[in-house]
Amino acid sequence: MIKLVIFDLDGVIVDACEWHRVALNKALKEVCDYEISLEDHYSTFNGIPTKVKLSKLSEMGIINLEQHDAVYARKQQLTVETITSLAPYRQEKVDLINYLRDKNCYIACYTNSIRETATLMLDKTGVLEHMDYLITNQDVENPKPHPEGYSFLVEKFNLKEQQVLIIEDSPKGKQAAYASGCNVLEVENPDQVTIDAVKEYFE
Repeated sequence: MIKLVIFDLDGVIVDACEWHRVALNKALKEVCDYEISLEDHYSTFNGIPTKVKLSKLSEMGIINLEQHDAVYARKQQLTVETITSLAPYRQEKVDLINYLRDKNCYIACYTNSIRETATLMLDKTGVLEHMDYLITNQDVENPKPHPEGYSFLVEKFNLKEQQVLIIEDSPKGKQAAYASGCNVLEVENPDQVTIDAVKEYFE
């Protein structure tokens, strides 16, 4: 029986992947006069932390190490502005969590976002108060696709992997989820994260 459900954030609870992409590209354009193409975003950069993205860009010889701090700071500023103005309340996610509560499940979130933006997104969508635990990329040594964050939550709640369901959308997130040994529900966007989608794990 599932006792813990762990949600990814971007692409699972909220559709914020595009917000992060646009914010980073705006910051890169302002500081470095460069933008990541849509093709490169989905093939290489989607689902990994901003600092890892910047390191990859430097490894590719596109931006300088000295530009990282300026791009990172501006990107976070733009992301917060976007979340504040655009993030919607998601009643269906609150209903889903209430359904899981009725099944005696703990609720957690593990995201490659930083804590400031993750907390803001969860609060704006109405689910922050329902979370038992939140892990961000600032809380782990090895972010996704490494399973560290998921393995930590399994141990935190003193459960076995078979008792945990992870909901993920991005390739690197799925890689981390499967590597943890837990049950994995793959989705393509937040609209697929519904009560009907999880029912089979409780029947």
